[in-house]
Amino acid sequence: MTEKLLVLNDIRKNFGAIEALKGISFSIGKGEVVALLGDNGAGKSTLVKIISGGLQPTSGQMLFEGEEFEAKTPAEAKAAGIETVYQDLSLCTNVDVVANFFMGREITRKIAGIPFLDERAMEEITTKALTSAGTRIPSMRTKVEHLSGGQRQAIELNRFAHWGGKLLLLDEPFAALGVEQTRRGLDMIRHVASQGIGVVIITHIMQQAFQVADRIVVIRHGVVAGDVDRTKTSPDAVIEMITGQTLTGAGPVGKQ
Repeated sequence: MTEKLLVLNDIRKNFGAIEALKGISFSIGKGEVVALLGDNGAGKSTLVKIISGGLQPTSGQMLFEGEEFEAKTPAEAKAAGIETVYQDLSLCTNVDVVANFFMGREITRKIAGIPFLDERAMEEITTKALTSAGTRIPSMRTKVEHLSGGQRQAIELNRFAHWGGKLLLLDEPFAALGVEQTRRGLDMIRHVASQGIGVVIITHIMQQAFQVADRIVVIRHGVVAGDVDRTKTSPDAVIEMITGQTLTGAGPVGKQ
């Protein structure tokens, strides 16, 4: 049984008279990859924003590592080890790989009492972290603007894992990537999860969900329409959950 990392209990979110989320309940285990699926407007991004501190729920409870948790800001969520990676990423393209990897965490050493960046130490750590994950970048001193989308994403995911991230939220991370870069990105997600990090991935591409997820959770009209082990369902059954045609073969609903 996977140890639970995040538990959502009856999460609701109202925008005025509109109910965006109507009682979302499911859990995410340590080292587990959960694909969060649903049609446009189903409530997926709203839920991810609540988990990551971008929005506050109207009601409901979240437990993170067994403790009640509610991030008031993305900075609070990040400090707890929860972070979202979007399509447009959060890298600075005008500086190199090392500078991005250590952004806000730079290593310094003092010479005659004056602090200087320890560029050699930072480059060694960055190289080791990326190489061990199978990421190929010819030079750590290459500016990010000259890297491919897949390489940029690898920097962000490896940076998250290296600095003690616990729950990674991915919102359509492969929308702008080609086939080969997407394949490497999916491999990278499995590598991140193998370190005990929980991963939630929002995607509209069914094939990606079945390639990388351990479990599939479908949200429809603000409620959980299905929560099922990936090996115990099929793309057709998941599509039926998304569209609401039938729940036959969809697995248990509202699984905790």
